[in-house]
Amino acid sequence: MSIKNHKNENLFLVGLVISMFCWGVSWTSGKIMVSYGNALNITLYRFFVTFISLFIIVGFTGEKLRILKKGLPDLICAALLIALYTYLFFKGLSLGKAGAGGVLVTTLNPIISYGIMLVYAKRKPGKYEVIGLAIGLVAGAFLLQVWNNWHKIWNAGNSYFVMATFTWAFLSLFTARSGRYGSPIAFSLWMYGICTVIIALISDYQESIEVFNRIDLVFWINLFFSATITTALATTFFFVATSRLGAGKASTFIFLVPFSAALGSWIFLKEVPEIHTIIGGLLGIFAVYMINRK
Repeated sequence: MSIKNHKNENLFLVGLVISMFCWGVSWTSGKIMVSYGNALNITLYRFFVTFISLFIIVGFTGEKLRILKKGLPDLICAALLIALYTYLFFKGLSLGKAGAGGVLVTTLNPIISYGIMLVYAKRKPGKYEVIGLAIGLVAGAFLLQVWNNWHKIWNAGNSYFVMATFTWAFLSLFTARSGRYGSPIAFSLWMYGICTVIIALISDYQESIEVFNRIDLVFWINLFFSATITTALATTFFFVATSRLGAGKASTFIFLVPFSAALGSWIFLKEVPEIHTIIGGLLGIFAVYMINRK
C-alpha cells in the first residue's frame, strides 16, 4: 500500500469513528427534541431538514437523482418503514431513556436483521451464526431485564424501542437493494422526500405551527445535528467509506454506536448506564462478531 493510500484509509477510519459517535449521540439529541412536541411533529421537522440537507449533498457530489422505475415499490416500502421507525424512535424517547434505548436498538438491530435475512433467504445458519444468534438472545434478555416482571418490559418506552428494532430490520431488506436502482444516496434522498410528504399529510397542521412557535436555539441545534450532521453527512460518509474500505471492515465500526449512545446520554442527560445495559451491550457486540466470523 502506498503512503498516500495509507493516509487516505486512515482518514476514512477517523471519519468512521466520528460518524458512529454522531449516530450514538443522536439518541440524546432526539430525547431533547421530543420535549418540544409530540413524536409526529418532531418527525416531520427532522424529515424535512434531512431531505433538504441530502438534496444539497447530492448537488455537491454530482450524484444522479434518477431511480429506475422498477425500484419504486422498494422505495415506497422503505419510505413507509423509515417513517414508522422514526416515529417509534421519538415516541420511545418521550417515555424512556435515550442511553438505554440507544443501546437496546443499536445492539439488537444487526442481530435481528441477520435473523430475518436468514429466514428471507431460506438459508440454514452456520455454526458461528447459531452461536452469535443465541448470544444475541441472551443480550436481548439482559437489555430488557426479562428476570423482572414481564409487564415491566413494555414500560418506559421499551415497547416502542423493540418495535423500532424490528421495523429497522425489515427496512434493511429494502435499502440493501437500493444500489440496483441507482445511487444509494439518491435513493435515500427520495426516501426522505416521500417520508416528509407522508408525515405532513397525517400531521396536525395547527400543532406543527404551535411547535414551531415555541422552539428555541437549543431545538434548532439538535435538529441540525440530528438531521444534517447525523443522518445526511454521517450516513452518507458511511456509504462512501463502505465502497472504499469494504462493507465488512466499515460495518465493524457500528460496534461503537451503543457505547456512544450510552456515553452521550450520560454526559448530556445525566443518565448513568445501568449494569444490565452495559452487560447486554457487550454481549450484543460479541454476538455480532460471532455472526460475522468466517
